[in-house]
Amino acid sequence: MLRARLAAFVEKHVPVDTVVATAVPRLTLYQGARVAHPVHAVYEPALCVIAQGCKQVQLGSEVYLYDQSQALVFAQNLPVTGNVIGASPESPHLAIRLDLDIKELAAMALELQVSSTPARGAARNPRGLYTLELTPELLHPLLRLVRLTEQPRDIAALAPLATREILYRLLTGPGGAQLAQLAMPDSHSQRVAQVIAHLNQHFREPLSIEDLAREVHWSTSALHHHFKAATAMSPLQYQKQIRLQEAR
Repeated sequence: MLRARLAAFVEKHVPVDTVVATAVPRLTLYQGARVAHPVHAVYEPALCVIAQGCKQVQLGSEVYLYDQSQALVFAQNLPVTGNVIGASPESPHLAIRLDLDIKELAAMALELQVSSTPARGAARNPRGLYTLELTPELLHPLLRLVRLTEQPRDIAALAPLATREILYRLLTGPGGAQLAQLAMPDSHSQRVAQVIAHLNQHFREPLSIEDLAREVHWSTSALHHHFKAATAMSPLQYQKQIRLQEAR
């Protein structure tokens, strides 16, 4: 029922085949009535939710398929290719994206003392994105946040509360350790984020793996290992991907 209400709201307030950057900070809504060509983009840390439909996201050679039963979380800046699957005028694709504020995330991870190590028995996933079940506990604050687009006077006071609850659910749920890693100073995820930021800013320039490794205080082998674990690409492959996206 919560997903149905979320879908009805997006369908009512977002024009067909349109992306809307709302007045709620970092919140974007989308409605698409047709299967689109693959879209190439660099996603910043974000929570991506489908209220209706299905989407495929490709990172390197890996493909992630998610629908209204799951959310996709980006825990790094990653170049991906995404395309909507099965949308139609009768059953449009309806989606929500909430970009994550890393400073807020870090403050909450510290406040909650969230461990950056997965719980015993939990599978360790070093990738910079992952899917998780879209539970009622996550849907409730997300629906409240989306509904604030109808109540602009309430956004300043209430949007931070709903956003904080969403961050809490992400940090304390599956994959919370990955987000906590990103928020921890000098963690592997932070160092990978530094390398990604450098590559995004200097992708037109020749790449020196040795200089990059020195910048983040790693050996070249450690840089390759941790970078590929997070992004499914080597730094050189990442740079080529950014160049291709810029050309497109």
